[in-house]
Amino acid sequence: MAEPDSVNEAKEKKKKLWKAVFAISGIMLTLVIYGLLQEKIMRVPYGLKKEYFKHSLFLVFCNRLTTSAVSAAALLASKKVLDPVAPVYKYCLISVTNILTTTCQYEALKYVSFPVQTLAKCAKMIPVMVWGTLIMQKKYRGFDYLVAFLVTLGCSVFILFPAGDDISPYNKGRENTVWGVSLMVGYLGFDGFTSTFQDKLFKGYNMEIHNQIFYTTICSSILSFTGLILQGHLLPAVDFVSRHRDCLFDIALLSTVATASQFFISYTIRTFGALTFAAIMTTRQVS
Repeated sequence: MAEPDSVNEAKEKKKKLWKAVFAISGIMLTLVIYGLLQEKIMRVPYGLKKEYFKHSLFLVFCNRLTTSAVSAAALLASKKVLDPVAPVYKYCLISVTNILTTTCQYEALKYVSFPVQTLAKCAKMIPVMVWGTLIMQKKYRGFDYLVAFLVTLGCSVFILFPAGDDISPYNKGRENTVWGVSLMVGYLGFDGFTSTFQDKLFKGYNMEIHNQIFYTTICSSILSFTGLILQGHLLPAVDFVSRHRDCLFDIALLSTVATASQFFISYTIRTFGALTFAAIMTTRQVS
C-alpha cells in the first residue's frame, strides 16, 4: 500500500511545483511589462506638441475598471456565484488599503530616492508575518523570522552594492526625513495587511479568485472615479486620450496587463498564501 501512496505524493509535489512556476513566471512577466508601459505613458511625450500624460489616477481607474469587467465576465461564463461571498465592507477594506499602499509608495519618492525605496521593499516578508499573527493567528517560529531577515538582508545587499553613491541622486540626506520614513513604513504596513487580509478571505469564505477580484476592483473603480471628479482630472484625461489615440492604445494595453497581473497575484495568495507572495515580491526586487 505504501507504493501507491508514494506515487500519489510525488504527483502532488510535481503538480504543486508547476503551480509555483506558473504563479512566479506570471507575476514576474506581467509586472515587468506593466512597469515598462507605465513608464512609457507617464514619461514619453505624445503628439507633435510633445504633450505628457499627467493623470496617474486615471490609469488606476482604467486598470481597475477593466479588471472588474473581465472578472465579472469570467464568473458569468463559468456560472459561478456573482453575489458577494463575504460582507462587502471586507472587499472594500482590501481596496482602500491597496490604494493607500500605492499612495504611500508614490508620495515616498518625493522624500526618499528610488534605490532607498527599493531597499525598503525588501522587508515585505516581515510585515506579512506580523499581520499573519494578528489577523490569522498564525504562529511563526524564531527560525521563520530569521529566514525572513536573511532574505531581506541578502536582497538589500544585492541592490545596495551596485547603487553605490547613487542612493540619493537628487538630494543628499533626504532619505533620512521623518516623513519619508513614515511613508515607507505606511507602505509596508498597508501592503502587508492587504495581502494577508486577501489570504484570510480566501480561506475563511472559500471564495473564488474572480469573486474577490471583482468586488475589490469595483470598490477601487468607484474610489478612483470619485477622486478624478473631485480633483477635476476626469475631463482633461478623457480629452488627452481622445486627441492622442496612441496613448489610448497604451492605456488599454496597460489595463490588460494589469488585469492579468491581478489574476496571478490573487492566484498566488489563494494557492500558496500571503507570505509566499511576499517572498516572491521581495526576490523580484533584485531582478
